Amino acid sequence: MSDHRTRFSNIDKARKADGVEVQRQQTLLKTGALQAAILTSANFSIIATDERGIIQLFNVGAERMLGYTAAEVVNKINPSDIHDPQEVMARAEALSLELGTQITPGFEALAFKASRGIEDIYDLTYICKNGSRFPAIVSITALRDDDGRIIGYLLIGTDNSVRKEVERALKEAISVAEKANLAKSDFLSSMSHELRTPLSAILGFAQLMESGTPLPTPAQKRSIDQILQAGWYLLDLINEILDLALIESGKLSLSLEPIALSEVLLECETMIESQAQKRGITVTFERIDFPCFVKADRTRIKQVLINLLSNAIKYNRPGGVVAVSCVRKAQGRIRVDVEDTGEGLTAEKISQLFQPFNRLGQESTTEQGTGIGLVMTKRLVELMGGVLAVESIVGRGSIFSIEMNLTVERPRLIDHFQDLQEVVATNLINDLDLDVRTVLYVEDNPANLMLVEDMIARRADIRLLTAKDGMSGIAIARSARPDVILMDINLPGISGIKALKILADDATTKHIPVIALSANAMQRDIEKMLEAGFFRYLTKPIKFTEFIETLDEALKLVNTKTSRSDSEKY
Repeated sequence: MSDHRTRFSNIDKARKADGVEVQRQQTLLKTGALQAAILTSANFSIIATDERGIIQLFNVGAERMLGYTAAEVVNKINPSDIHDPQEVMARAEALSLELGTQITPGFEALAFKASRGIEDIYDLTYICKNGSRFPAIVSITALRDDDGRIIGYLLIGTDNSVRKEVERALKEAISVAEKANLAKSDFLSSMSHELRTPLSAILGFAQLMESGTPLPTPAQKRSIDQILQAGWYLLDLINEILDLALIESGKLSLSLEPIALSEVLLECETMIESQAQKRGITVTFERIDFPCFVKADRTRIKQVLINLLSNAIKYNRPGGVVAVSCVRKAQGRIRVDVEDTGEGLTAEKISQLFQPFNRLGQESTTEQGTGIGLVMTKRLVELMGGVLAVESIVGRGSIFSIEMNLTVERPRLIDHFQDLQEVVATNLINDLDLDVRTVLYVEDNPANLMLVEDMIARRADIRLLTAKDGMSGIAIARSARPDVILMDINLPGISGIKALKILADDATTKHIPVIALSANAMQRDIEKMLEAGFFRYLTKPIKFTEFIETLDEALKLVNTKTSRSDSEKY
């Protein structure tokens, strides 16, 4: 019985052994098939070298890609011989500089990292037998024996032409897009200038007529009001189109800094008060009773809030209410709600709310608007990391909300006395006892010259000189030594910015503050001019009050410097 058991046990062991052997043979066959498939692959170039870098194996893929047969290269050349020689030289020079020792151009430079146990992947240019070239991605690995000694190198490469072509096409597309954006910006800047120039005369002279002596008759006043209303509306439209174009081209620059939301809301309350009173609308602002700081562009966040408040007032019912409140949200966010008691919006109108130039039927009313303001508001809020939302019930009103992230950062401390000195213009007549000051205006447009002449004519303390081009302006500045210079930018001959540089390089005129007066209103133009050294930059159409305050500020600066200079003499 035991003999039978032993015999069956031996048979079972033999069967298992046979099974293991069969499995081993199958694995070897599979491995061999894989190796054969790799070596005969036409999609990859496989090149193996000895320890000196001489090619020992050159597979079918390498033959197909490079045009050589294995017999032509095996035991004859190394891989660096079929690479772009300039790339080989550049690699050797870069390694020599990095290591502080001379690396010989050739296979040593190619296999340097691999020889130190670092598998390397290169972008290389292969040179084929027929002289043609193609880009390749090549992986280089050192081959070692059981003792760790290098016995050769393995280079596996693939044709990279398609990727390079895609990259080239992408670069070309980006370049074309950048040129198109630049052309668009240049066109917008030029268009803005051309529109603002005649508008400057319209609004400038209308302001003078409005405040002239004797005052206009009631009928004249109504006509002037219509001119001013239409003019300022057109200016708003130009500004909003330019802003929207800058946002869409990704060129609108924002200065994000920590600001106190309560301060911004207080400023907005002051700014909107007059508009609300004229329309009989009650506006209430809920006070924020907790520290609330957001990271935003101060000018743009005010623009957003003023736009929402202005709409809430314009499209409210007679005797209506606008309520502004703040709600602290989870995840460190704050929501500002602007709620009105207007007619409300249907779901269909809400879906069209942020389409440019779509005024949702309001164009048939007496309310003026461009249909761009809300589009701008939404984009600005998003650029500052916020979200704009709207809820509305027909017959009851709407709530426009902006939600932004709170920040733990605090606004920088400001010297309020210095800040007031910079912002608030002082009436020069009171300070200078009617000492006559000289202002030079360099401008080639007759209407603009006439407008500024009429503005300055109302000031007994100012004498105006004029020049119609940059070179004449420089000559008058050197001889007359005016206290302040008003300078147009687009002048015949030399530009205003070139004239400024000449004045700044002249010891007799470099101290004179120069105010730019230009119809170029693009932000990049303004920043460029201020960086060039202009004292201030005013855009046309000229706002009478802003113009006079800026002029007084420059004259005040001159007076301060003169007083200091006189005191230093004693």
